[in-house]
Amino acid sequence: MITKDVFSFLKKLKQNNNREWFHDHKTAFKTIETGVKQFYAQVFEQLNTVDSIDAFKLFRIYRDVRFSKNKLPYKTHFGGSFHRTKPELRGGYYLHIAPQNESFIATGFWNPNKKDLFRIRKEFEIDADEIRELMVQPKFKSVWGALQGDELKSAPRGFDKNDPNIDLIRRKQFIFTKKFTDKEVLSKDFGQQIITDFKVISPYFDYMSAVLTTNLNGESTL
Repeated sequence: MITKDVFSFLKKLKQNNNREWFHDHKTAFKTIETGVKQFYAQVFEQLNTVDSIDAFKLFRIYRDVRFSKNKLPYKTHFGGSFHRTKPELRGGYYLHIAPQNESFIATGFWNPNKKDLFRIRKEFEIDADEIRELMVQPKFKSVWGALQGDELKSAPRGFDKNDPNIDLIRRKQFIFTKKFTDKEVLSKDFGQQIITDFKVISPYFDYMSAVLTTNLNGESTL
């Protein structure tokens, strides 16, 4: 379980986001981090019972401030990703733990490479009926809501701005998210709820994986 100590530490870190304070509380942080990593490891094991996950990664607490105007040295949340087994399976999962009801899970395609992004757009240009039908299924929509992510203001090069599916074609990311309250995160059922919600994304991943492992003629590229 995620414990109250996790939120308590992150709140204090937000109020004292400097190297001196963190150094003085490094031992407490390591204890918190160990517990959080164990939780992510349990999610990894459970997720592998409903999908094929080859690895998970708990991101470091240290911020990369080299190219950021925000020079605060530490993140005030825990974040970790779960990688589906490639090349057959595409997409990924993310778990974000933060106090004050800012925790969430996310899934989908954060930053598709140039080749994959073009392939997805071409699929939508040809026919987007299947993906649209999938996204409005009652159970899917009740858990994940609407498609999110960065998008272009107009059509990408080589695509018609008047295409009936331009709302999908101009997207650069294809993400779904779900937020949780602190009370939900601290619940003993939180881990299982994550798995239940992630299972609902399966049809979307099946569709996108099929697109990204075939050419426009439907022939396998693996």
